[in-house]
Amino acid sequence: GFLIAVWRVFLDFPDVIFSKGGYASFPILLAARIFGIPLIIHESDLAPGRVNDWSKKFAERIAISFAESLKYFPEAKTALVGNPVRKEILGGNKEEARALFGLEPDLPVIFAVGGSQGAEVLNEAILGALPDFVEKYQLIHQTGKNNFSEVKKRADYILEKNERKSRYHLFAFLDEGAMRGAGFISDLIIARAGSGAIFEIAAFGKPSILIPLSHAAQDHQRENAYAYARTGASEVIEEDNLTRHLLIFQINRIMNDDNLKQRMTSS
Repeated sequence: GFLIAVWRVFLDFPDVIFSKGGYASFPILLAARIFGIPLIIHESDLAPGRVNDWSKKFAERIAISFAESLKYFPEAKTALVGNPVRKEILGGNKEEARALFGLEPDLPVIFAVGGSQGAEVLNEAILGALPDFVEKYQLIHQTGKNNFSEVKKRADYILEKNERKSRYHLFAFLDEGAMRGAGFISDLIIARAGSGAIFEIAAFGKPSILIPLSHAAQDHQRENAYAYARTGASEVIEEDNLTRHLLIFQINRIMNDDNLKQRMTSS
């Protein structure tokens, strides 16, 4: 991989190389250093990964998403720029979202979304709390494609005789239009704590409960989650502490306190 990277960089010889880090970028960045090509890096998470931590020594400019990340990088060449958010998921309206998901008009909506990794623990907590959810809320639940069939079977069994089962809306994956609708119509979002998810929640401007992935590299999801929670916009539940009762307690605590919801929305 390194030899191919050196050859490709030599052939193209770009004026600047931009890197997000990650193990796959290492050969290219090493080639950039050999050839003296200027490098710009961007760190999405609060704590840098190994490649960004290494390449910061010779990068010309460094972009960070969290202000707390500055302690890891040389201040003189680092700028706080945030993290890009897909413009296609922003906007929307209630009528469109209600029609898309078949929602009741006057009942609060919870949006639970797992990331590409580690959605199983979140799905387990949602399934355990399903009867509690549909008693008071409508739930839009994105499971991840690999988990959908199993979650659907179990959810159908759990809610088989529940007269409010139509309040549970299960999806393997939401495209950008559906994500826009879910983000717009929701009153509270439950999610993992990858930087992409956090910045999309912030763009939606909704209160959230973050459940960081416990085995993420450099514990970056936990660092991200608590940094965002310190703004007042979110609550954090550690994966090891996640139970049906704690999840429902935190949801009810937020949803039943209008002042708290307003503070979390405006943070």
